[in-house]
Amino acid sequence: MEYHLAGIKVGHTSHPQSLTGLTVFLCPEGTVGGVDVRGPAPGTREIALLSPMKSVTTINAILLSGGSAFGLSAADGVVSYLAERGIGYPTTIKNIPIVSAAIVYDLMLGGGSFFPDATMAYQACEVAGKRPIEQGNVGAGTGVTVGMWGGPSAVMKGGFGLARHKIGDLEVGAAAVVNCFGDVIDDDGTVLAGARDPGGNWLVNSKPWRYFAEMPAVNLMTNTTLVVVMTNALLDKVGVNRLAERVHDGFAIAVRPIHTSHDGDVAFALSTGKVVAPFDFVGNVAVSAVIQAIRNGVLFAKTAAKVPGLAG
Repeated sequence: MEYHLAGIKVGHTSHPQSLTGLTVFLCPEGTVGGVDVRGPAPGTREIALLSPMKSVTTINAILLSGGSAFGLSAADGVVSYLAERGIGYPTTIKNIPIVSAAIVYDLMLGGGSFFPDATMAYQACEVAGKRPIEQGNVGAGTGVTVGMWGGPSAVMKGGFGLARHKIGDLEVGAAAVVNCFGDVIDDDGTVLAGARDPGGNWLVNSKPWRYFAEMPAVNLMTNTTLVVVMTNALLDKVGVNRLAERVHDGFAIAVRPIHTSHDGDVAFALSTGKVVAPFDFVGNVAVSAVIQAIRNGVLFAKTAAKVPGLAG
């Protein structure tokens, strides 16, 4: 069981009654962060400063949350946790915690009765690195689904997935919140989890182009796959942003279709900067980790609110 990845501590808080939750990634001092947003419908906070053109060079934490835009305010809890410990970008008055965040729309299963908040995020910080990192219906993956291209009645349960590769001294890990509009694809190209027809068969068998133009607009703009890649490879801000771009290859291999008009897909990359390794090698390993993390997100997902999950 993993407690952290490449020195990044990971903590979940879940609200199973409302089928929502959040996941926090606490970074050691000096961690460099990057981001690449490919989904046309993202929900984010504090990501512009991750650009290589911005002056802040390091990041203190990332929050992934359910609750759609309502969940973005949960980042205040991470900021409070870090501020109490004096962690953040130094200024003449006090250190300012640098916390980037992204959200998924998970209101369908829980009905939007409760949204992740700052208290939940603070609690996730308290347990980060102290418990094994769970997968499936936990944290930001508590209430997510996959295969919405077939409509609400066709979906299956998504979840939070994890993968890690260690090659010599190099460590590359990936965490994914799988709430995609498309289907999750297995290694042989078949559907692993996704849209089903009324008979329980894969809908793609009768709609090979995964055409969804007839779906009511109310069912659109409610999907997102979020990924955080973590490595101890030594990368600067340009490098981590290139890595964030690179790992979208993993999205495209594991999900079809991906980056649709109705997804808010975001990839974060974090470098704790200890091991010198060729960038393209790190990128190849990271793509592999992302693919497996996305697949694990559905492999560990359990049935919830009558939406079937592969884990029963």
